[in-house]
Amino acid sequence: MKNSPINTILQQLMCITMEECGELTQRCSKMMRKFTTIEDATEDQRVKLLEEAGDVLCMIELMVEHGLLTNEELDVRVNVKRKKLKQWSTLIK
Repeated sequence: MKNSPINTILQQLMCITMEECGELTQRCSKMMRKFTTIEDATEDQRVKLLEEAGDVLCMIELMVEHGLLTNEELDVRVNVKRKKLKQWSTLIK
């Protein structure tokens, strides 16, 4: 697989990332349906969320390893998003 054409690598990165994001989306939805606060979440549900979030993070790290994104670019984007959240949500004070 290491000698695959770049578009095959890109297709794998995109497809698996889409699948993992879908699984994280589904887990988030289940958390919302079952719990009203963070403290209400069971350890089992927290571990399931961790697994899905970790899978998505793995795929983002693979995008960096394959040169599609850089950590510096991601850091900039994270800061942009945090500023927006600070303005429009109560997640960041």
